[in-house]
Amino acid sequence: MSKSADPDRRTTAPGGPSRRRVLGTAAGAGVAVAAAGGLAGTAAAAAPPLLGTYDVVVIGSGAAGMTAALTAAKQGLSCVVVEKAPTFGGSAARSGAGIWLPNNSVIKAAGVPDTPAKAARYLAAVVGDEVPADRQKAFLDHGPAMLSFVMANSPLRFRWMEGYSDYYPELPGGLPNGRSIEPDQLDGNVLGEELARLNPPYLAVPDGMVVFSADYKWLALTAVSAKGLAVATECLARGARAALLGQQPLTMGQALAAGLRAGLLGADVPVWLDTPLTELHLENGSVTGAVVTRNGAPGLVRARRGVIVGSGGFEHNAAMREQYQEQPVGTRWTVGAKENTGDGIRAGQRAGADVGLMDDAWWGPAIPTPGQPWFCLAERTLPGGLLVNAAGARFVNEAAPYGDVVHTMYERDTPSAGHIPAWLVVDQNYRNRYLFKDIAPTFPFPDEWYDAGAVHKAWTLDALAGAIGVPAGALRATVDRFNSLARQGDDPDFGRGDSAYDHYYTDPSVRPNSCLAPLWLPPYYALRIVPGDLGTKGGLLTDARARVLRPDGSVIPGLYAAGNASAAVMGRSYAGAGSTIGPAMTFGYVAARDIAGKL
Repeated sequence: MSKSADPDRRTTAPGGPSRRRVLGTAAGAGVAVAAAGGLAGTAAAAAPPLLGTYDVVVIGSGAAGMTAALTAAKQGLSCVVVEKAPTFGGSAARSGAGIWLPNNSVIKAAGVPDTPAKAARYLAAVVGDEVPADRQKAFLDHGPAMLSFVMANSPLRFRWMEGYSDYYPELPGGLPNGRSIEPDQLDGNVLGEELARLNPPYLAVPDGMVVFSADYKWLALTAVSAKGLAVATECLARGARAALLGQQPLTMGQALAAGLRAGLLGADVPVWLDTPLTELHLENGSVTGAVVTRNGAPGLVRARRGVIVGSGGFEHNAAMREQYQEQPVGTRWTVGAKENTGDGIRAGQRAGADVGLMDDAWWGPAIPTPGQPWFCLAERTLPGGLLVNAAGARFVNEAAPYGDVVHTMYERDTPSAGHIPAWLVVDQNYRNRYLFKDIAPTFPFPDEWYDAGAVHKAWTLDALAGAIGVPAGALRATVDRFNSLARQGDDPDFGRGDSAYDHYYTDPSVRPNSCLAPLWLPPYYALRIVPGDLGTKGGLLTDARARVLRPDGSVIPGLYAAGNASAAVMGRSYAGAGSTIGPAMTFGYVAARDIAGKL
């Protein structure tokens, strides 16, 4: 078995739960006990003024919430969406909007050789026994129908991200050419004035260009690849065509959020912005509404049939991260929407809900640049760079799935061998060839990156080692070893390049292994790497119908959850690009269908 097919390549904790899982479970149990003791007081408290009564109340306007609301409305149910932020779209609007969704109509039309049995084998191999089989099955069974429903009831259309491999394609059922899709180009004019209330993207597309997520792997290679230059030219041509037509072109998360919002406009579903959830309303043990703050005052929105919590995770809640997650961790390293402070999760716990996976997140190596961190995808995978720890040694396959890299950082971090922060070491040859974030090849890193300690530069490896506090001899030996392996095109130490996934963000012109190139041209750079995330992964425990569960496994009547407010169906792993949004939309759809009695 190859290194990349070895289950140990995925950094699931062997032999039982990790320390942070035990601590998180114990803390969650304490909250649940306290919540149970306070239920009577919550139910008996005088209700605030009534703001309205609907069949379904949806908390949050991200991918999960808007899909749920659209589904509910099209089942003939009255619905309202309440959103904490002054904008709609949440983290989905900020994202690249990859969607992992086996057997959907888009990939089937493109000829992707997927089958339900193949997808089930693969998901089971990736997730293991962390998530009940019936919940995995519900995702796979309902995902294709959800996507077809969204396309039938909104202006959204989708494209296959050809070549973006499943993250573990060597596992049974894995597809080296991938299952992920992304939104097609959308004209933002369909939203009218509502377009101004769309949450901005994490990284803005350059002016005059229309860029899809799948383009970025080639845009990084524009200086060294004919195809990269051709893709950049096509991105400019799309922008020119849109301008001539008077369009407001949107792609990625901007297109996804705008398209769902357009669907809600067409279905006459109101979205109340600046309306945070403060509490779930309970009557006789059932959730019958939500207490929110609207126009600066509390009010009750009643739900005749159910409340769906799609309010995101708790990545920006420092107290919750301290309570549940291993240190060091922090709100400053996440790229999730800033309003994601766990409001829906906490409200669910106070209503008696159980939680799971609270110690985990959608991790990824990040550079703590000023303003907001940079979530590294291509940068750590392109040939000519390596990751080292505080001892100046490599410790991981740099091209591995991003969650695995951070899991390894935490699992191996000790006082004697620190892995947080780690360092991405590259040379000037690397900088001359590749786009880095939005910094063109040969262009210098910003001065503020140096001032913040996010990057260091030196003309020798010994000087670089001194700047970042690692042993000079060890760093030299590590780079020498790495260079030797790169010239051979094989990495027996960590298996970089063994998996088809490893080659997605690489340089095909580099031979014999597109993942590996030696470092030889000074100056050298070291970029600080910390455990960033796209959002937290833990939340309210739900069943295969997206109903929220108590610690004893019973259902809380009237309460549903989807997206990062719920414990992820992916468990502690990550099947492929879009493993956050695909399940979020699917279980939003499932929740609304269950409420309507149509599941």
